[in-house]
Amino acid sequence: MDEGTQTDNLIMDFSKAFDKVSYPLLIPKLRHFCINDSVTTWIGDFLSERTKAFLVEREKSDYVNVLSGDGVPKGLGHRPILFFFYINDIPIGLDATVRLFADDTIAYLALSSHSDTAKLQKNPDC
Repeated sequence: MDEGTQTDNLIMDFSKAFDKVSYPLLIPKLRHFCINDSVTTWIGDFLSERTKAFLVEREKSDYVNVLSGDGVPKGLGHRPILFFFYINDIPIGLDATVRLFADDTIAYLALSSHSDTAKLQKNPDC
């Protein structure tokens, strides 16, 4: 802005996304970033094949399987860092500057020519 150019911004708030982390997609990402195999296996085992029950007026339901779409369990202190590993490849394939912080992401690109506008329309293959 100081240089008088147009800067387009994309601001994303993933605050509810912690609940949607797919552990089958998370585990390969952890391995990609060289997270220790035993830690990765432990996380995978912890997030898979979970069950839950509900308590209503002192009556407990039967246990049901937790689907992978139910994300990383609430109350788990490692949720933010697991989510970061899940989304940290967002910048790959983008021609914009990307900043990631917890559940907030901003991407921005200063436009100085018509070819820069085409970069915004690019649909990365990653």
